[in-house]
Amino acid sequence: MLKRKIYKILLQWKTDENRRPLLIRGARQVGKTFIINELGKNEFKSFVVLDFERNPEFKDIFTVYNPVEIIEKISLFTGKSVKVGETLLFFDEIQECPQAIMALRYFYEEMPGLHVIGAGSLLEFSLKNEDFRMPVGRVQYLYMYPLSLGEFLSAIGEEPLTDYLSDFSNISKLSLSLHEKLIEYVRKYFILGGMPAVIDEYINSRDILRCQKIQHILIETFIDDFSKYARHSKFKYLKKVFSTASSMIGNKFIYSKVDKDFKSRELKDAVDLLETAGLIYRVRRTSGAGLPLEGGVKENYFKVIFLDIGLMHAMNGIYSETIKKSDLTSIFKGAVAEQYTGQEFIVSQNHYIKPKLYYWAREAKNSNAEIDYLLEKDEKIVPVEVKSGASGRMKSIKMFLEIYKTKKGIKISQAMYQNELFLISLPFYGIESFLKNNVPQINE
Repeated sequence: MLKRKIYKILLQWKTDENRRPLLIRGARQVGKTFIINELGKNEFKSFVVLDFERNPEFKDIFTVYNPVEIIEKISLFTGKSVKVGETLLFFDEIQECPQAIMALRYFYEEMPGLHVIGAGSLLEFSLKNEDFRMPVGRVQYLYMYPLSLGEFLSAIGEEPLTDYLSDFSNISKLSLSLHEKLIEYVRKYFILGGMPAVIDEYINSRDILRCQKIQHILIETFIDDFSKYARHSKFKYLKKVFSTASSMIGNKFIYSKVDKDFKSRELKDAVDLLETAGLIYRVRRTSGAGLPLEGGVKENYFKVIFLDIGLMHAMNGIYSETIKKSDLTSIFKGAVAEQYTGQEFIVSQNHYIKPKLYYWAREAKNSNAEIDYLLEKDEKIVPVEVKSGASGRMKSIKMFLEIYKTKKGIKISQAMYQNELFLISLPFYGIESFLKNNVPQINE
């Protein structure tokens, strides 16, 4: 069984007296159905599943919105009783039945004691009917992603190592041999990524080539989904943006570089849909002048990162480069390390809130500068650069620190941890621990 950190969040939801029906958001194949099945089987006396994709006839249950009548129909269709406080009711592939999503409102208002979870992929692709109304305020969203590095380490039998890294103080005193071992695990994670089907295959066979085949199958599955849910006129734009986004990581996203023959408006709509579906994430440019970072965003300037670093490898054919290069920050012109860092930032955020990523850039005639990411931590803005393990040039961070009177920045690389005058050198494997722990050095 793949241990997922989101399981603890689901347990908290289960015991929350003020809970709402839960709608789990995330791209297809990130493990939504698996984790809810584990929750239902392990934590409830009974578990009732309606899979609207496998059993379309379940849609007939939702001709009414009265929870009592819905429960009666579910019992007749499935032969199972649904009891408040004892049953987890799970609507899988809920995007296939918009009426079931709308019914969540009435479960919250009229049967709040019942535990109800819905999950689906590409919801926005199928919920374009003008009669549909999302039950805003009556439903709690929970966002789910591919496995993080820490979850990957636990999955392959290194759970004690994951626990050790969770204490940030341990990262500053690692031995060189353990550091080098962890960097090789990071390299392996770069190639495999965190899609559950890929990790399951690796655990069972330890065959990288078989894992790569699964990655390509997943990519084709996503593209097939576009054709299923998007109108034919939009399909070509979705496919084009999806196919090119993974090669544009680390660079300002320019629509003409996707395809100069397509209109920017159509490509923008495709970017919006792919982001909402969790297949890509915008890294939006912000002024960095103060908190919240969202307040300084310039909407027309953004970069992107992809759903998963392993799928990024599959789409760009860069496996051999990652295997051969000694400096992980230089792979694919630095894009792989920037993708990895963005993924770790996303999975470390509050899973109940849509993730947000930011970067900073200054464009002047004689003084251009850019910082890969800006973070909000301990009510301070922290500039983050993904750089070579060597000391390297850090002009952009120095400029940012000087302009905004910030005390320290972060350099993420494969170098060991080091706390310097204006910079914390943070190894790849230390990102999650840094974000989730109180690190007093950042304010020194």
